[in-house]
Amino acid sequence: MNCLNLSRCALCIAAFVLAGCGGASIVPSGALQPSAATSAAGVLPVSNSAGLSIRKFTGKFRDGAAYLIEVPKTWNRTLLLWSHAARFPNTSPNPPDDMNLDVGEPDRLYLLSHGFALAGSSYCSGGWAIQCAMHDQVAVLDKFTSLVSKPSRTIAWGDSMGGEITAGLIQKYPDRFSGALTDGGVLAGSVGTFNQWLDQAFAINTLIASGRLELIHITNPNNDVTIASKALSHAQSSPQGRARIDLVAALGDSPGWNNLKAPNPPEPGPHDYIRREQYNYASLQNDASVFFWIIRQDFEQRAGGNPSWNTEVDYRKQLEQSVDYTEVRVLYSRAGLSLDADLDLLNATRRIAADRPALAYARRNVAYNGEITVPVLTLHTTGDDVINVQHEEAYAAVIREEDNNSLLRARFVHRSGHLNLTEGELLVGLEALIHRLDSGEWKGTEPADLNAAASRLGPKFSALIPTGASATPAFMKYEPAAFLRRFDLGGDK
Repeated sequence: MNCLNLSRCALCIAAFVLAGCGGASIVPSGALQPSAATSAAGVLPVSNSAGLSIRKFTGKFRDGAAYLIEVPKTWNRTLLLWSHAARFPNTSPNPPDDMNLDVGEPDRLYLLSHGFALAGSSYCSGGWAIQCAMHDQVAVLDKFTSLVSKPSRTIAWGDSMGGEITAGLIQKYPDRFSGALTDGGVLAGSVGTFNQWLDQAFAINTLIASGRLELIHITNPNNDVTIASKALSHAQSSPQGRARIDLVAALGDSPGWNNLKAPNPPEPGPHDYIRREQYNYASLQNDASVFFWIIRQDFEQRAGGNPSWNTEVDYRKQLEQSVDYTEVRVLYSRAGLSLDADLDLLNATRRIAADRPALAYARRNVAYNGEITVPVLTLHTTGDDVINVQHEEAYAAVIREEDNNSLLRARFVHRSGHLNLTEGELLVGLEALIHRLDSGEWKGTEPADLNAAASRLGPKFSALIPTGASATPAFMKYEPAAFLRRFDLGGDK
C-alpha cells in the first residue's frame, strides 16, 4: 500500500497518528517534495515516456495554494479541473503535482495524449478545506484563461472530499462548467457527513469508552484517538464488545468490507456476521478515528464552532433503517446482550446541539440543493468503508426533488475500500460523461458497457489506483439505501 498517496489511503492518516500502516514510514502529504520540473513557476518542458509535447505552468496564489496546469500541443479545447481529496490538517499545502497520484499516471498520460488539458491546485492548506479549495480551484480556471486561453468546455472532477468540492463548484459556479464527475465523493455534504460521524462517535463514547471522549469543541484529538483506539481494542476481545462495535458501525451504514489487508478481497457472505464485524472493527480503528476527532477539530476551527447535532435523533429508529440492522440484532443475541437496553441508553444520554454560526458555515461549505445545470456522473465502490455508498442516495435525493434526474447518472463498482477503482474504471466513467456532453444522451453507461470499455483499454489500465494491484472491471447494478441522516442534509429542523 502506498501510504504517501493519502487521498487514496485515508487509513494511512489514522496510521500516522497511531504509528502504523504496515510498518512503512509515513510522510505527510505536505512534506512531499516536488520534482525539479515542477518547482519553479512558468512554462516548463516536460519529458515523459509517451513522448508528448506538453506545456506545464506552475505557481502559487496569495493564500499559499500551488497550481499546476498541463496543456498538450494538440489541445482539444477541453479542460479537466481535478479536485483532490483531503490531506493532513495543519500541514503546508501539498505540491500540486501530487494530483497525479490521485488520477494515476496511465490515465494522466492517456488524457494528455488525447488532447485534454489538466489542471488543479493544492488548496491553501490540508484538512477539510472546502471554502478555500473552491476559491483556489476557480482561481486556477482564471489562471488557465490568462496563461493559455479560454477552454471551449471545462469539466470538474475529483475524489472523496474533492468530489464534495466538485459538486460544490458546479452548484456555486454553474456558468464555469460543462459537466462533472466524482469518485467516492462526500455527496451528503458537510452537514450530513459530520452529523453521521457524530452519531458514531456518540455511540463509541456512550457504549464503549465510558464517556471519556470529546465529541465536539475538540481540543486534543490525538488523545481522543488514543482513548477510542484502546476502548475499541478492548471491546473487540469480548462478544458483548463486538456487538457494540457493530452497532457503532451500523449507525454509519458501514459495509462490513474493506481493503486494509488485501487490495481486492472478496466480499463476505451476507450472513457472515463474524467476518463483517471484523471488517467493521478494522475500519473504525483505521479510518473513523481520524474523521471523528482529527478532521472534526480541523473543520470546527474553520467553522468557528460545532456544526453538528443529534438533538432529534431516535437511535432505535435509525438502527432499524440501517443496512446492518439484522446483523446487529444477531450479534447482540449471540452475546446475550440487550439491544433495547443499549438503545435506551443512547436515547437517554444528553444530546448535542449545533452552534448556529458553525452550522451556517457548514451549509455554505457545502450542502447541496439539487439545482444542477450540467450533466454529472458519479462513481462509487459498494464496499466503501470511509465514505459509504449511501452518499450517492443523499445526492440523488436532492436532485430528484428539483426534478433534475436526467442530468445525473450514478454508477457503482463492486469492490471494497475507499476510492479503490482501477485506472480503466475511472477513465471510462470520464469518457461516458464526455459522450453525454458530445451527444446530449446517456449512452454506454450500463455496467456491461462500462466493463467492456474498461477491458478494451488493456492490462495497463487494470491496475487499482491505490495499490497498483490488478483487478477485473466490476461495474454492477446497485441501488444504495437511504443515507441515515438524510433528513437534515440542509440543516436541522
